[in-house]
Amino acid sequence: MTPHNHAKPGDYAEAVLMPGDPLRAKWVAETFLSDAQLVNSVRNCLGYTGTWNGKRVSVQATGMGQPSLSIYVHELINVYGLKTLIRIGTCGGLNAKVKVRDLIIAQAASTDTTIVKDGFGPFNFAPIADYGLPVPPPTRPRRRACATMWATC
Repeated sequence: MTPHNHAKPGDYAEAVLMPGDPLRAKWVAETFLSDAQLVNSVRNCLGYTGTWNGKRVSVQATGMGQPSLSIYVHELINVYGLKTLIRIGTCGGLNAKVKVRDLIIAQAASTDTTIVKDGFGPFNFAPIADYGLPVPPPTRPRRRACATMWATC
């Protein structure tokens, strides 16, 4: 347990979906997970664990902004030992080709906020997910030209 999370060891599944909005976490748990159980409600940043297609999955809200997100990510990795955290939710974008309700599966994201500059100095560091994480092998589309999109999330 931490000041931000009262889940016990083992309460979280190996993979955790991470929306910012606590009510989106609740909606995801109620809509997609079977037998969802509330595992955290500290500061109303709701966390649930249930099953989806027979696999144990968790969803944990992070609250608004990168400082709050970084607290939950740090604690899930360092206190609870988790390795697969997947950001879900909405984002704003600056690309006219992306319309409302379009699905974006991003391999990486970057920011120019001080949270990155404090850790990496003059470098904008964007760690990327393995391509197999966002798109499992049987469903991978044929490779197309990639486009860069600037967005705020």
